[in-house]
Order: sequence, then structure tokens, then C-alpha cells
Amino acid sequence: MTSATRHVRLSKASLGEVEREAVQRPLLNTFLGMGAEVKAFEEGLAAYLGRPVACVANGTAALQLALQGCGVGPGDEVLVPSLTYVASFQAIAATGAMPVACDIREDDCMIDMRDAEARMTPRTRAVMPVLYAGAPGPLDEVYALAGRHGLRVVEDAAHAFGSMAGNRLVGAGGDIACFSFDGVKNITSGEGGCVVTDDAAVMARVADARLLGVEKDSAARFSGQRSWDFDVTAQGWRYHMSDIMAALGRVQLARRQELADRRQYLARLYLSELKGAARITPVLKSVDGIIPHIFPVRLHGVADRDDLRRRMRDQGIETGVHYRPNHTLTLFARPDAAPLPVTDRVYPELLTLPLHPDLADDDVAYVCRALMSMLS
Repeated sequence: MTSATRHVRLSKASLGEVEREAVQRPLLNTFLGMGAEVKAFEEGLAAYLGRPVACVANGTAALQLALQGCGVGPGDEVLVPSLTYVASFQAIAATGAMPVACDIREDDCMIDMRDAEARMTPRTRAVMPVLYAGAPGPLDEVYALAGRHGLRVVEDAAHAFGSMAGNRLVGAGGDIACFSFDGVKNITSGEGGCVVTDDAAVMARVADARLLGVEKDSAARFSGQRSWDFDVTAQGWRYHMSDIMAALGRVQLARRQELADRRQYLARLYLSELKGAARITPVLKSVDGIIPHIFPVRLHGVADRDDLRRRMRDQGIETGVHYRPNHTLTLFARPDAAPLPVTDRVYPELLTLPLHPDLADDDVAYVCRALMSMLS
């Protein structure tokens, strides 16, 4: 295949006949809302993670409802790294709270907890570490800070389904973890996400809030019924998952090890191919215990990353940038805030290379050869 016809996608879902068959079940049952498939998906996730799970419409909704379930709201502040997808900031803002952009650690692009602690005020209620690229990062430091100051921790684990944090799965311990199951995540339900926590009060609030605040409506939906005579005592949203999404998610959950193994294998190929490339530093130095969602690298001495991306595209290679820092976005810019020097230095050098389970081995070699040639 020539470069003119080759097309290496940045990311995609890995789907087959078993997924196509699964989504037929709710269609044949003519029940498309939140019912038996969602219940079964939640039970499967709970068995895997060892904790209660509530499935919702997407990962952003999971973050918002988790914060709301903790009582975070107007006047509160939440510490979060600026280098994350805008969904993290929008989820915080949707509760009425203010996202406080924090700097990152240069070696792994994770939240710098010393910087985060310096940005605390009496209004700080929670910290949202982002498990960038699928790695757990400084979760021990996050929980140490939270313990010292009485903060809630909502882990944005959208990238990290299946990864390990020490000797446990991400989401299997800690305060609250939120996953995304959108079309390019480690497992997908097309769209979707979930909240995971042992805090029964938070879980009950999330379960009600995803169904417009209708109290105890989840149990009715799971039995194929609806609540007609009900009460609403808190703000709710139409954030529930559908059975179509859950049917797809159940198959992907069953395939999780196959998909995870392939992601790890491909990431190790990248690490091998890029070893010794003086101007390219992978953000992930190892994938032991990590199921990588993306494969970002830092490019040293690149004056025009956009031009490099165009040249890669001319070779049939899609690339990405994860992510434009939120403190540079108009909505979340705070001119009076302390600077974020590491974020500002790292962001222009970041480039994300293609990674998904359907990527061919020789695609990895092709991407690396093209990138290294352009940097030579």
C-alpha cells in the first residue's frame, strides 16, 4: 500500500458480528430505554470492579453526577489539571462549581499535587485527577491531599478502564471513579459512562439524578416499569443509559482482556520503534499494568506542530493533540490565576499517534518511520 492510499486512523471502535448481534436484542424486544440490558451491564461492571456501579449516558454526565452526589455546587471549587479534555471542566461547571486549573508534572502530564495544593482556598471541595492516557498517575498524592484537607476525590478515569493503580484495578478502590464508554475508549457502548463508588449515599443520588431526580426510579425501570406516583427532591437530568448502549457494552466488557492485550502490545511496539529517537519522548514510558487509551509523545524542537500534522496526514496518518489546555479557552480563562508554566511548555510539543485494537503491526512501524523522517 502506498502512502497515497494508506489510511492509518487515529482511533476507532473495534467491533464485530457479536456486537452487531447484541444490539439486535433490545430492538427485537422493542424496549429501547433503561431496562434489563442496563441492569445486566451494571452487574457485570460491578462484578469486575468489586463495587457498586451506576451507568449513565456518557462520561461527562458521570463526572457531573458524581460531583453533584458529593454535594458540590455553586460557590465551590474543584482542583483539576488544565491538560484534559474540556469535558472535565464542563462537568464541574455544570454543577455550578468553579474548575480550578492546575499545572501538570512534566514527565507524565498528570496533575502536579504541589501546584494543586497551592491553589486551594476555603471554597475547595474536591479534586479531580485525570488518569491521562490510561496511567494512574499520582493517586497516592491525590488521596493524601484529600485526606489532609477533607476533600472528595472524583477520578476522571475515562482513559483508564482496565488499568491498575498499584495492586488494584482503577475504580476498584478510592473515593469515586468515573469511566467513559464512548466510541473510542478501551471498551465502548457507543456512548455511555459510569460512576463507581462504595458511598451508598452518593450512589443513591446519582441513580436518582440520572432519571430526572425521580426517586427510586431505577428499580422500576429495571423491572420493566415506570414510576407514575413519585417525588423529586433534588435537581435531576435525563442522563440514563439505554438498553441499546448497554447491550453493546456487555459484549465489549466480555472482550475486555482481548482488547486490553492488543492495546498494550501495540503500545510496546511504539516504545520499541521509538527507542533512541532523540527528539521523540513517549509520555508513557512503560505500559506494565496500564491499558493505554492514547499514545501521546512529546516532540522536542518542533517549531510548527500543525505543519507536521499536515505532513503526516499527507502520508495517510491521522494524529491528534490531547489536549488544548482549558485555561487557554475563553470560558475557563482566569487572567488573575497563577501561571501554569509546565502545561504551557509541554502542550505545544504534544502529538498523539494512532492507537486502537484494529491497528496493524506494520502501521505502527510506518507511523514511526514517517515521524522520525520528518524530525531528522
